[in-house]
Amino acid sequence: MDKKIEELLDKQTGKVADLYDKTRQIVYESTGEPLTETLWAKLPSYCVGENFVRLIPFKDHINIEAAAIIHYKDELSGYKITPKGMLQIFVGQEIPADILNKIFKETLG
Repeated sequence: MDKKIEELLDKQTGKVADLYDKTRQIVYESTGEPLTETLWAKLPSYCVGENFVRLIPFKDHINIEAAAIIHYKDELSGYKITPKGMLQIFVGQEIPADILNKIFKETLG
């Protein structure tokens, strides 16, 4: 993991860091392409060329920014999608791994 991202996660609660780690693993599993892990404007980003997924940790949830989220809005009815199209997953919610895998594959592919 990128050192700056590790430092950012060290400031989060253990539950948010666990949620982040599980979601990050799905990002890596979703594509066979080599990913670049970096901070963009202090936001953890995973890039393949110009395509990106951002995992943004907060106190009690993470926001996921990915272009394909909007295509899966109906399948994510139990989750909040922000006005900017980011998926929010709160601590204690189940991670929709299968849907996220599709979203990340479509976004990064």
